[in-house]
Amino acid sequence: METPRRGCEQPRVFTPPLRELTPETSHGFSVIAFAENTLGIRLLPWQKWLFIHALELREDGLYRFRTVVVLVARQSGKTLSMLVLALWHIYARGSRTVIGTAQDLANAEKAWGEAVELAESVPELRAGIRHVSKVNGKKALILAAGEQYRVAAASRRGARGFSGDLVLLDELREHQSWDAWGASTKTTLARPHAQVWGFSNAGDSLSIVLRYLRALAHRSLGWPDGDADAAALDLAGTDLTADTDLDDQNNDDEDDESLALFEWSAHPNADRRDRDAWAQANPSMGWGTITERAIAAALRTDPPAIFDIEVLCRWIDTADTGPFDAVAWAATLDARSQIAPGTKHVVGIDVSWNRSRAYIALSGHRVDGVAHVEITADRAGTDWVLGWLTDRRDRIDAVVLQANGAPVSSLLTELTSAGLPVIAWAGPDLGRATGQIYDLIERRGLRHLPHPGLDKAATTAAAKPAGDAWVIDRRRSPHDAAPLIAAIAALWALGIPDDTLPEIHAWPDDLWEDPE
Repeated sequence: METPRRGCEQPRVFTPPLRELTPETSHGFSVIAFAENTLGIRLLPWQKWLFIHALELREDGLYRFRTVVVLVARQSGKTLSMLVLALWHIYARGSRTVIGTAQDLANAEKAWGEAVELAESVPELRAGIRHVSKVNGKKALILAAGEQYRVAAASRRGARGFSGDLVLLDELREHQSWDAWGASTKTTLARPHAQVWGFSNAGDSLSIVLRYLRALAHRSLGWPDGDADAAALDLAGTDLTADTDLDDQNNDDEDDESLALFEWSAHPNADRRDRDAWAQANPSMGWGTITERAIAAALRTDPPAIFDIEVLCRWIDTADTGPFDAVAWAATLDARSQIAPGTKHVVGIDVSWNRSRAYIALSGHRVDGVAHVEITADRAGTDWVLGWLTDRRDRIDAVVLQANGAPVSSLLTELTSAGLPVIAWAGPDLGRATGQIYDLIERRGLRHLPHPGLDKAATTAAAKPAGDAWVIDRRRSPHDAAPLIAAIAALWALGIPDDTLPEIHAWPDDLWEDPE
């Protein structure tokens, strides 16, 4: 039986140690022993390597690095690394305060909850717990001697008022300003033994903080991937305020930089099909978690930008890289395309992130059986949508819109109450729909009419993971993604079996509205 390919223990890009790392020169060995002997956790090789190198000690006993940035592909074991480090700090090292934070507070609380559950499962650790506060927004694990692991929101006020010996920042790519960074990292200023750890996969041009920190580290390493990101250092100069202490780091001894980067990523020029590149970005591959088969499946179904960021931990040049290949999208354009008379007509609705505009997409099948979609109505605001639909009620077989958590969701009750044939689009169907449309476009099984907003969104909209699938991200998209989401919704509902929809009627195409 062939031995599975293993992920790389050593990151492709990293800050090298100043001396040989031993139990006397790194606390990483103590973390590993705590994980294995106390927690009963066998760390993966890359996690052991990380702890040994990130917890390097100076001659005076202080940590060499005040700031540690860890870049690694998703699902590699970042959360486990964070909770092991947090528990080691308060139980073994005796650190006074550990602060965990993430852009989504729920994620930070989830990691904290797993740490509490783990501590309570070990009799030796459970005996040392004084109190566990589970109040939302104030969750804390407090030990008998006062050591504590708290959770804070990643905001300008999130961690203020605390002094931290260890700050854990997850999802660092989501920090689009310096506010949360400044509030969180300043908690360590009065702690000589403190560290700030930031974990993330790769980012894009909107990832202001991560891009700056990575560029700073790459510059100190001689630009191993080239200096294309040097501009990030100049741009950040106008954005940094007195609330950040990065300039203080530059006053340290030049031979003792306090910023460390440990980057497991594929080389920028590596082919997406290169399995050695997969191993470089996915250090847990082949160790019972991530498999080559799973990555190969992601390669077949993910848009290139998603695969680069999430699986290869590789930065994309711009946030404008869209979910659909520009060539494939252009190949599906047909200005003369039209829906065959007497066939199912489905409309999808979506609303801009800021509710400034609503879009209605129309989908159906052509005479040749190929799916057709177009933006048939596009106006400011949302007040017009109900009237537009009721005027065409006898010509609409289904109206589909996202049921929860989207700007358009506020229209669901109104449209349903009006007797329209509404289909609520929600849950796993959101990811299924985007995957289905992606496949249609790739195999040229779709035709669409030209529409500036739709065409722009198809080639620039941001995507985000949703479980093992992906969906369009309105908030991070550089242009309005609503026309694209409306089109995806309409095409998804077009594939629902006819017996779930009302009787089909025929109507002339000229009764549909020309896009404005």
